[in-house]
Amino acid sequence: MKKLVLASAISALFAVPATVLAQAKPPAVPTLDKILEASGITATGYIDAGYTYTKNGAGFTDRVFDAQQNSFALNQFGLTVAKQPKEGFGGLVNLTIGKDAAFIHSFPEPAGAAAATFDITQAFLQYAGGPLTVIAGKFTTLHGTEVIASTGNMNISRSILFGSVPFTHTGVRGTWALSDTFSLIAGVNNGWDQLTDANKFKTVELGLTANPVKPLNIALSAYSGNENTAPSGAPLAAASGTRTSFDLVVSYQITDPLSIGLEYLNLSQDKFVNLTDGSTMKGKYSGFAGYVTYMITPKFRGTLRLESFDDKDGARFGLPATAQKYKEGTLTVAYLPADSFELRAELREDKADQAAFTSSSGTTSKTMSSVAFQGLYKF
Repeated sequence: MKKLVLASAISALFAVPATVLAQAKPPAVPTLDKILEASGITATGYIDAGYTYTKNGAGFTDRVFDAQQNSFALNQFGLTVAKQPKEGFGGLVNLTIGKDAAFIHSFPEPAGAAAATFDITQAFLQYAGGPLTVIAGKFTTLHGTEVIASTGNMNISRSILFGSVPFTHTGVRGTWALSDTFSLIAGVNNGWDQLTDANKFKTVELGLTANPVKPLNIALSAYSGNENTAPSGAPLAAASGTRTSFDLVVSYQITDPLSIGLEYLNLSQDKFVNLTDGSTMKGKYSGFAGYVTYMITPKFRGTLRLESFDDKDGARFGLPATAQKYKEGTLTVAYLPADSFELRAELREDKADQAAFTSSSGTTSKTMSSVAFQGLYKF
């Protein structure tokens, strides 16, 4: 019995310093994501890098980002930091770095913008109260199925319609949630891709989003305002006229692995400058895009995009004497080994009704073909 009491006393004696040391151990330092989470701030981003080969893409192209003839590229590094509470004040900043940033700068462009690889894509203040959310600053457009951030698209390349709508606007936008399934959007801004307005007039935006049944999503949006009348790539015209655009996006989840989407765009521009004779006219263009996405397995996805675009007045591409109608088909296959990483491969062919595309040797063609590979990491 004496031995048992002695052993217990010795064990307790050694346990006291260990307990004191354990209590004296400093607490673990919180990680950055825990600090941000505790403060209500989110930080997300992605890296998009890849390779593109294009046949007959040496001159004119109907694409925005992805007509490299034979090149590897850091397409985008995107970073978004935001604090957007359901009630009260907040804000968001979204940066885009890489090759694609050179194409999305708002007017007026900074010096050397043609080669710039940095863009403040969004930066706005926000106030939310009840069903109303108001943002003020620079934000992305309501138009379109596809978006600037690569993570928001199922294809590597962007559609023709993507380049035929604005990228961003600078102004004020309000969203009123009528119910869990319907929201109205209204705003006033400087116009298409303008940090400061090129004229004294403003552009009005209107939108409606609807989710009447769970598998169906509908987005209607319209813009109208005074804009430059010269076509894309032409010198700034002294005259300007009313530009009105309408865009409809519908998506439907047929089954868990299968979804379809449709987009229709229509635009008219008053006092459009005809490059053939310098006269002014009402320029118009319109287009359709259809999407089919199928999850072949949990780790493999296939997406088919078919598109038709009519630029009959040259208001989009400024080519009244060349190609005016375009079609394209794109097939993209994605491998998803993890939630944060994707590998994609893509085949695409664009067709014009006249010889608009140019090869590296200088010959023209009615077709432009490409193959692309992409690695996409999200964090």
